Amino acid sequence: MRITPVKTPVIAKKAFPNYLWNVETTEKELYLTFDDGPTPEITEWTLNVLETYSAKATFFCIGANIDKHPEIFKKILHQGHAIGNHTQHHIKGWKTNTNDYLSEVKTTEATINSNAEIKQRRKLFRPPYGQIKPKQGKAISELGYEVVMWDVLSFDWDQSISAEQCLNNVKTKSKPGSIIVFHDSVKASKNLMATLPQILKEFSDQGYIFKAID
Repeated sequence: MRITPVKTPVIAKKAFPNYLWNVETTEKELYLTFDDGPTPEITEWTLNVLETYSAKATFFCIGANIDKHPEIFKKILHQGHAIGNHTQHHIKGWKTNTNDYLSEVKTTEATINSNAEIKQRRKLFRPPYGQIKPKQGKAISELGYEVVMWDVLSFDWDQSISAEQCLNNVKTKSKPGSIIVFHDSVKASKNLMATLPQILKEFSDQGYIFKAID
């Protein structure tokens, strides 16, 4: 079954005003985010491209992937990027009871905090697929997390769209303070690798800087 994530309609922002949908700023700043890693080769490629443009980003990591690829996770930290919690197994919030959902979040939190490189940080959480029940969001906020959504989806994971469409999704919708979603995953890698360098170049040429949510 194909899962369609929340596309940030105005009603969703009004319904969940405590979630972070974008950063309020008049400066030329953009906030790239990458979901579902760390993934061998793909996350490392992403880090290299970001470094080329002195860009910082936020990586919402799946706990099980951190467990499998701790050295890649450490590279994210060493290069000065922010990290966030994306549950242990990328579960669907609308189909999961709150206790089980919180267990997934806490397991990933323990994995993240077990890394010696972790310093004082802003606790960020992004629900897989953008699916989160109000009760889940409230409970996660009580754990000290800020729920981070987005205002720009690249749709890089959607293999039915072209790289050009993926690029236009970002170019035409981004504005100062936009939180942009990409994925450092195998499924998204084709569109990611075709579009990310272009996004970094074009917006850098326009005077934008790319910042982490930290």
